Amino acid sequence: MQGRLRRLVRAPPPRALLSRALSSSPPSGGGGGGDVGSGVAVKQVTRGNLAEALEELRGRVREAAFVGLDLEMSGVTSAPWRDTFELDRADVRYLKLRDSAERFAALQLGVCPFRWDPAKSAFVAHPHNFFIFPRKELPSDCSSHEFLCQTASIDFLAKYQFDFNTCFREGISYLSREQEEEAVQKLNLLHQDRTCASSTTSEEGGDMPLKSASDILFTERMKMNFKEWRDLLVSKPDSHLSGNIKCAAGQFQTVFFKMRPAIMLIGFSSHQLKLIQQVLRKNFRDLVYICTSGEDDTSEKRVVYSDTDEDKIMLMKDVQEDLLKNREARVKSAIGIRHVIDLLSSERKLIVGHSCFLDIAQVYSKFVGPLPSSINEFALSIHKIFPHIADTRHLMSVNQAVQKLMRQKSKSLSSAFSLLYPASHSCVEKPSSLAPVRIEVEGDETETSCFISGAKHEAGYDAYMTGCVFAQLCTYLDIKFEQLSPQDNLATNNKLHKHINLLSPSWNSGTVIDLSSGMERPDPGYMRRYPAAVYDNIVLIWGFMSKVRPKEIKDCICKVFGPGSVTSIFSIDSTAALVQFTKRESVSDFLDLKAVLERTDSAISILHPMSTILEGGQTRAAKYDTYRDICSSSESKYLFADQAEAVCATSKDLLQENVDDNLISDVHQSILDGTVLTSVNKADGTNSGSKNEDDADITCQHILDALHDGRALFGRRMRS
Repeated sequence: MQGRLRRLVRAPPPRALLSRALSSSPPSGGGGGGDVGSGVAVKQVTRGNLAEALEELRGRVREAAFVGLDLEMSGVTSAPWRDTFELDRADVRYLKLRDSAERFAALQLGVCPFRWDPAKSAFVAHPHNFFIFPRKELPSDCSSHEFLCQTASIDFLAKYQFDFNTCFREGISYLSREQEEEAVQKLNLLHQDRTCASSTTSEEGGDMPLKSASDILFTERMKMNFKEWRDLLVSKPDSHLSGNIKCAAGQFQTVFFKMRPAIMLIGFSSHQLKLIQQVLRKNFRDLVYICTSGEDDTSEKRVVYSDTDEDKIMLMKDVQEDLLKNREARVKSAIGIRHVIDLLSSERKLIVGHSCFLDIAQVYSKFVGPLPSSINEFALSIHKIFPHIADTRHLMSVNQAVQKLMRQKSKSLSSAFSLLYPASHSCVEKPSSLAPVRIEVEGDETETSCFISGAKHEAGYDAYMTGCVFAQLCTYLDIKFEQLSPQDNLATNNKLHKHINLLSPSWNSGTVIDLSSGMERPDPGYMRRYPAAVYDNIVLIWGFMSKVRPKEIKDCICKVFGPGSVTSIFSIDSTAALVQFTKRESVSDFLDLKAVLERTDSAISILHPMSTILEGGQTRAAKYDTYRDICSSSESKYLFADQAEAVCATSKDLLQENVDDNLISDVHQSILDGTVLTSVNKADGTNSGSKNEDDADITCQHILDALHDGRALFGRRMRS
């Protein structure tokens, strides 16, 4: 980042910034790579200038029609199987997103208010880039602040010149709302404990035994020094105004605390301070030992002269109140970057993001509290915090003209920005002939050193691009900004309102979730790659001995259950797959057949078509709910098979493939004896009435029918 900073173009002087307009398009390179500046001045905010930036941002947000939002994170998925798949159910998809939001850190927060200026017929933007780093700010904070870094994400950020030095050294820390509440509770308990302790006389505490000669000499010397200092104060009330009172055994410097003469105790060990307290307690009724918080949370110890009991009570009350105020100020300071989130929430402005479901989950996890257990609860909770959220990726799918323009184009933010907000009108393709909305970027009138030229994949600049894309998409919805007054709430616009608060949980979910109701529904603009999932028809398989391709798995199963028995198969990673059957009962048949084959020591299991899947005896299978339970575990393994084994080792009930041993024994004996194969359908559709077939003549269908008959026979035995 340091090299990039030297190459980047500094923002022009403030007056030039205020008058600079980007007319109808951003400077060339706005949608390009991150190795050059875009020409858009982005305010860089660290812990050194947070207070100033927050005060300035408060007014910008209050005047804004909407606010662009973006985050840069230390990673997205902790393992390949943690990525979201098209066959993921809504609850599974949310579990994966929650895992990502909880494990990875937010490194940058981009906030860009957009204010409509009727005089200019343009939006005025103020992009801010906040660096974030979760350091420990409070002694009572027990959080370890650990987070994962995904190498692909870190390499990606490094490619675009991300300034890791500024992030880690000057990043703004934070407390979530829950952490703040816990800190305040601890603060109140500590204050109550100290108040109770100060209200009881110190004389009730036991004295420290003076075992060593050094302790005896030290206490005597302190007693003599305190006596001389106190006697001089009493005999010569104005003597302390000179600052120093010379004593026979040393010199005390007189300071003032709450308008009372005092001695600052500097350079004493904790053991010596305890001895001093004991000396005061036993020998001086008018000298009070107090401990207060100084700058940088340093502890300051003093001995204060207080000549009456009433004054002493007042002094201790003042000390306790000061300690409480100091700790409250520290908690408020530790809130850090969350002040920005609280500002956006309190102003209830329209928040605009691009594919922002994970960003919003990160905001909740870092700045609100632990993510709720269900996607429905999360949606309703976040709606209370941000009542108006627009996802530009979803808006791109609701207009046919935009769909045609973006056809076979990447739906990434930079791609949408370059297409919808081109550098020149000449490159505007039909049917995107609508004139781009004019947008200007303003700086404030403070020093310009905190402004640098924005670059792609910097949160502040991405928030700016997101707002630009949103403004252009609004024109395709026939929204007339010229008719927009500063008091109008853009989120309630009739043409936009029906598209607000609809977020896609992932790019391949095929659904949108309505934050206002918590309900998820199909996304009409989504082109499905796989048949619609029927989760009761899906079986999870993992732990293959060797790498087996999805086609091989499908071929093996179809040889047993028939050519059209499998609707689709999806590879989770190299060690696991999801198989969707055409019929629901095929799931139980598959699990039962697998259990029988694995416990049958004969040619049936060796020559069976499913031997390719079962090779090595380590293959496991279960119903779809086990997949959900594995994804919900806090275990973190790179391969899905390792994750599943770690989870199932601690919860045996997750393996739903278990079949009763008596049933397996009955079925196996039935197959070998031929007693239940009176009339079964072979794989080719013919009938067999033989009752004494050899193992080599037994078909896969025989085993399945024997399983059904054996289950019925075992059920009759149980009832009898």
